[in-house]
Amino acid sequence: MPRPLPLRVLARGALRGRVRDGAPRWRSGAAMFTSMAALAATSLGPGHALAEPLVSPCALTRTGAHHSEGVDTWNAAYERPARPLDAVMVFLSFPDSAPRTTPAELTRDYFPATSRFFEQASYGRFTVRPHPQRAWIQMPHDSTSYAIQRDWDAGDRSAYLRDALSVADPKIDFSRYDVVYFVADPDAPGVDSDATKVVNLDTPLRADGKDIRRVVTAFEKHPPDRLVLAHETGHVFDLPDLYHRPTDGKGDWDTYVGDWDLMGSQFGLAPDFFGWHKWRLGWLEPHQVACVVGTGVTRLTLEPLESGPAKQAVGSAGASPGGAVGAANGSGVSGVSGAAASSNGSGVSGVSGAAASSNGADNANGAGGVSGPGAAGGASEREAGWQGPRVPSGALRATSRAAGAPRTSPSAVGVAAPPGSQPFGAGRGTKLAVVPTGPDSAIALEARGSGGNDSSTCEQGVLVYRVRSGTESGNGPIQVLDAHPRTESCWEDSVYPPLADAPVRLGETFKVPGANVSVRVEDKTASGSWTVRITTG
Repeated sequence: MPRPLPLRVLARGALRGRVRDGAPRWRSGAAMFTSMAALAATSLGPGHALAEPLVSPCALTRTGAHHSEGVDTWNAAYERPARPLDAVMVFLSFPDSAPRTTPAELTRDYFPATSRFFEQASYGRFTVRPHPQRAWIQMPHDSTSYAIQRDWDAGDRSAYLRDALSVADPKIDFSRYDVVYFVADPDAPGVDSDATKVVNLDTPLRADGKDIRRVVTAFEKHPPDRLVLAHETGHVFDLPDLYHRPTDGKGDWDTYVGDWDLMGSQFGLAPDFFGWHKWRLGWLEPHQVACVVGTGVTRLTLEPLESGPAKQAVGSAGASPGGAVGAANGSGVSGVSGAAASSNGSGVSGVSGAAASSNGADNANGAGGVSGPGAAGGASEREAGWQGPRVPSGALRATSRAAGAPRTSPSAVGVAAPPGSQPFGAGRGTKLAVVPTGPDSAIALEARGSGGNDSSTCEQGVLVYRVRSGTESGNGPIQVLDAHPRTESCWEDSVYPPLADAPVRLGETFKVPGANVSVRVEDKTASGSWTVRITTG
């Protein structure tokens, strides 16, 4: 379900005589979660999973929480966006109102914007292919008879869905589609834009031999909220609401993640999905997730989250291997993807750019990663354990520092770049670093720039956030940690200015509250990647 238009945005729109992407409105503040018998939010247990679970200490266990942020298994009750999916758009009118818009106009409200968002977020691996119907299909009853509202009565909602399917089924072969959008006439008197959401069905609807377990019900005004359909489609893929709903309907909704993920706000300045969500959805390769375990110091280079391989076909199998950090000669790192550290005997330990490798041992002292010659000799800092692919010692070799590459100490860590890997900036390097803090909690780090879906952001740097896989959707399963808690930024445009300047900037050190983890941003490469030092313990 989308979150409301922020009051500050409404106020700014009044002052400037406009509101971004649509007419100003305030959504109701009634209670969000209701008990529904026939139509309840589905939270299936860990038994519904991928055939091969992801083995990594950083892949939190998926729990019974609704839209759990666990990564170790996939809830098979949900579509996984690992290929292009076909979505049918059904336009519903009512006897008590003549539509003022056409299906073609409403289609343009949502597409191609929704498809483009997913194409950019997935680095070209996924898109939604819309199949809009060309004519209105009339419902059997007036719009007011369904009592449409944000917190919808289960019986009224069931009646709406039953009627919608009954009038649409004779005209549409639902077996051809992966996603169903029921789009109501936005000008009908009984339509409430706050009711836009995904309906999860305990007992699926049945049409054309296909079980329909969830339906996106769209009641948006024309034009709609920015990216609202992309937000709702995220729920189809088991992503949670990340906003905070005040119990009294007043106050800020964006205290958990601010502008930093579409599932927090469709109005955000930087609405690209968190790296954690891209990992969950299968858009990051295992080597693009650096799993930091044990205690000590780890250095790695994070590519901006928004950067991806150029001209990758939508729905292709994925990027070629590559990790993070370059080859070190004791004084610098060359810009080679795949991450990598080579040693000239000065004590470089090779580990980075990888998590969840099936052949990496779980060793808190780093033995499960790759160590270059002399790794144990004379290093002044203990090195954190790292989960990564095993690399033959011969693959680690000294390399001179490339122009513009970041400087780093002899204790830099990385994984040797595999043959044919791409240079930094190609979008195949490390995107996400994870420090597990328990079986269902972790600290995550990612670099956020000003490209792709984040092109309107006003702050850049390394974003740090906490993930809890046992926390329900809407209760803060992800919370952004503010590196600048006494300041705010971008008041004119941010949905929550106190978190707009949350990222750790170049040269800053941030101590994670309540955890023995500190993050220092040491350098920014010529290609826009960020060199980060993580200290644990």
